[in-house]
Amino acid sequence: MAQTVVPGSSLGDNRPTYIYKMVLLGSTSVGKSSLAYRYVKNDFKESLPTVGCSFFTQTIQLETATIKLEIWDTAGQEKYHSVCHLYYRGAHAALLVYDLTNKETFNRAKQWLMELEKEFLPDEIVIALVGNKTDLADEREVAAEDGEEFARSRSLLFMETSAKSNHQVNDIFMAVARELLRREGEKAAVPSTSGRQRLDLRASGTRRGCCRV
Repeated sequence: MAQTVVPGSSLGDNRPTYIYKMVLLGSTSVGKSSLAYRYVKNDFKESLPTVGCSFFTQTIQLETATIKLEIWDTAGQEKYHSVCHLYYRGAHAALLVYDLTNKETFNRAKQWLMELEKEFLPDEIVIALVGNKTDLADEREVAAEDGEEFARSRSLLFMETSAKSNHQVNDIFMAVARELLRREGEKAAVPSTSGRQRLDLRASGTRRGCCRV
C-alpha cells in the first residue's frame, strides 16, 4: 500500500518508514489550504484560492513506524476540476473537506467521493470526511450528525475541524495515519489475491464514521 518502505535509520531503531500520498479535495474556500498549513506549520493564514495544486510534507513518529505524508492540496475552482484526477491518481488517502456553514460544499464532497469510488478499490485508499470551520458554528448549515451519518454509511472516517482555532486538525491527520498503518499491517499478514472485483465503497462495512468529539 505504501509508496516506499525503508528500514529505520537511527541506531537501534528498527521501525520501518512508510511514505503515503494524501490529497485534499473539496470546493473552493472550504479551508483545505488552511488545514494543510495549520497541520504542517502550526499556524493559520487565510489563503487565496489554490491554483492547480500546492504541496506539503509532514513526518509522523508512531510507536511502530515512521510515516511521511506527502500532502497534495488541490484547487477547488470548477475550472480545475477536469485535471484534479491527475493529482489524486496513486493517492493512499484523501480528505474530503466541506465548509459546515455551506451545505452546497457538503453535497460537493459527496460528488468527490463518487469520483474516488470510480478510481479506487475500497482497500486501496483511506478516506476521511472533514467538516471544517467549527469556529463558525453559529452559522452552521450542516449538522454534525448529518456528516457523521453519511460517513458511517460509506465507511469513512469523520471529524469536524477548525483550521483557525486549531480544533482537531492534528487529530484528523493522525487518525488517517493510524488507519493507513493498520491497513499496512493487515496487508502484510494476508497474502495478496488475484482477480479482485472492483467494489463500491458504500458496500464496505469495515470502517464506520468516527472520531467526532
